[in-house]
Amino acid sequence: MRRLFFKYIVVLIAFLPFTTFAKGKKISKIVVDAGHGGKDFGAHGTFSNEKDVTLACALKLGKILKDSIKNLDVIYTRTVDEYPSLVKRHDIANEAQADLFIAIHANSTMDRVTRQVVGYKTIKKKKKSVKQPIYKIVRHHETSMMGVETYVIGLKRLGQQAGEVTDEFSHDSTVSEGVLNENDPQTAIIISQYTSAFFQRSVRLGTKIQEQFAAQKRPDLGVKQKSLEVLAGSAMPGVLVEVGFINNPEEEAYLNSEKGQTEIAMAIYRGILAYKNEVEK
Repeated sequence: MRRLFFKYIVVLIAFLPFTTFAKGKKISKIVVDAGHGGKDFGAHGTFSNEKDVTLACALKLGKILKDSIKNLDVIYTRTVDEYPSLVKRHDIANEAQADLFIAIHANSTMDRVTRQVVGYKTIKKKKKSVKQPIYKIVRHHETSMMGVETYVIGLKRLGQQAGEVTDEFSHDSTVSEGVLNENDPQTAIIISQYTSAFFQRSVRLGTKIQEQFAAQKRPDLGVKQKSLEVLAGSAMPGVLVEVGFINNPEEEAYLNSEKGQTEIAMAIYRGILAYKNEVEK
C-alpha cells in the first residue's frame, strides 16, 4: 500500500497541499522502542536503571495497543534486556514500513556539585597561625525536577531524515520505472514535503501525548525539539517520550510501580489514539 502511495504522489502533490492528502492515512503499524538496554543502563536513580523502566512501560504500551486497536501491528525494537544500536532501532522501523515510531525513555538531571567544609588545617601566614578550611567535593544526584516531556526531531537532523525518505524512494520500483527519479528536482521537492509533514505530524502526536499526561495531573514540560539519532533515522513521524525523572526519589518510585507504569502506558496509548482518530478522518 505504501509503495502504491509513492506511485501516485507526483500527481497528488501538483494539486493538493501535503497536509491535505496526509489526511485519511491509516495507522496500521506502530514501532515501540524501549530506550537503552543490555550494556547500556541509561540514567539511574537510587535503586533502579532507566533500561528496566523503559522496557516495562514499552511492553505495557504494546499490549494495550494490540488489545485495544483492531488490526494494529505492534513492532518492538526489544522485548528483553538487550541493546539494539540506534541504527538497528530505526532500521527495524523502516524495514517494517511503520506509520509511527514511539521511543520511551526516563529523564535525569546533571549531578549538582557543591563544596562542603569537612575540617580545618592550621597554616602559618605572615608569622601567624591561621585556620584554613578543608573542602570536600560532594555530588548530589537527586533532583526536585518532575514531569513528562516529549521530543520531536531537531531541525539540524531533518536533513538526515530526508536521506532516509530518499532511501525509501531508491528502493521503490516506481523510481526505476521512471515515475520518480531520485536525481530529479521534483523528487527532491516531494522528499522535502514528506520530511516537513513528518515533522508537523510528530509535533501533533507529541502534543496529544502530553495532553494525556496533563490530564493525569503529571507536570507537563511540553513538546520540544532535539537532534536525536533514533528519530532522525526513522522515515516516519516519531516521538521520544521522557516519562519522568528517575533521579527524583518520588518519581523513581512511581516509574517502578505497577500503577505508575500502567498510567504511563495508558497516557501514551490515549495520545496515540487521539492522533490516530484525527489523521484518519
